[in-house]
Amino acid sequence: MVRKKIVRRAGIVSVGKYMPPNVVTNFDLEKIVDTSDEWIRERTGIIERHMVKNGEKQSDLALIASREALARAGWSPKDLDMIIVGTVTPDHIFPSSANLLAGKLGAIGAPSYDVLAACSGFLYSLWQGVVAIESGRADRVLVVGSEIMSTLINWEDRSTCVLFGDGAGVVLLKAVDAPYGIHDMEIGSDGRFYDLLHMKAGGSAYPATHETVEKRMHTLYMEGSEVFKLAVRKMTEISESLLERNRIRPEQLGCFIAHQANIRIIDSTTKRLRLKPNQVYNNIDKYGNTTSATIPTCLYEAEEQGMIKKGDWVLLISFGAGLTWGGILMKWAVDRLPKTEEVAVDTVSDVLSTKLRPGGDWANQ
Repeated sequence: MVRKKIVRRAGIVSVGKYMPPNVVTNFDLEKIVDTSDEWIRERTGIIERHMVKNGEKQSDLALIASREALARAGWSPKDLDMIIVGTVTPDHIFPSSANLLAGKLGAIGAPSYDVLAACSGFLYSLWQGVVAIESGRADRVLVVGSEIMSTLINWEDRSTCVLFGDGAGVVLLKAVDAPYGIHDMEIGSDGRFYDLLHMKAGGSAYPATHETVEKRMHTLYMEGSEVFKLAVRKMTEISESLLERNRIRPEQLGCFIAHQANIRIIDSTTKRLRLKPNQVYNNIDKYGNTTSATIPTCLYEAEEQGMIKKGDWVLLISFGAGLTWGGILMKWAVDRLPKTEEVAVDTVSDVLSTKLRPGGDWANQ
């Protein structure tokens, strides 16, 4: 692939996060499936995860995280040129969750769409937002990773039900001055391995029937050991490729964030890259695998804790169903963001209206 010279560089200028308040610990799971806190910790690194309760929707999680990011940047929803949501758990097959989010925010007129790339969904979405800014087609882009994975879990399968959680993380992109911003990106896929990690029913190949429900075909299936090996190999390859072609040594990284699927996958990858613990940020112990939300929530917390500072090299790496993968290398573009309590966050429930009608001035309805 020919790499073109970047004339206009995009950078992350704000972050937002939301985790539903309902916490499910390993001890809670011991009561419903044949597992133990020790077994889960040793094999995954997970201690607890957050899961929705009382009817929270995926777009609701995305809305709260998005409002926080906008407030911290001092932007209005009307400033947005594009909204991209990475998710495998949209509120509906159609319209997209991005459409619903745009409506709830009041970002009327901004193009909005979902990206379905599983655990690579956020980096795929970020890639598209960056390209839109680099091309000059957009100036300000909202990129979201938001999931309610608890809706896809087979609660009788102890090998997978202990892994996942719900949550949302978002970033805001805009053009930034060199040398800051996103320097290089790489995404890819290999559909030959689709059956290693998938949900068989729910699409047009296997629409919902009594049989598909009885056979639990609407829940997640994974061949964990095979995915583990492929994930470590591919995430290491992408990391090495991005670092080498940008002439950056591993020790120059200020922060490395990998998709939070399993602590053993992350540890194996960072060991191969010869990274030190103080260069790596993880939050899998608190949230489990939130699929497309893992990387943006890690970014949020790493920035909040002062681990990422303006001018630091940051490497984001993902691997997921498809199989899909992605990597993004950036030089952090902003000074310390204001804390959420220091800014006025919009707390209106939403601005969707059941009274909208075709015709007239849509933007002012």
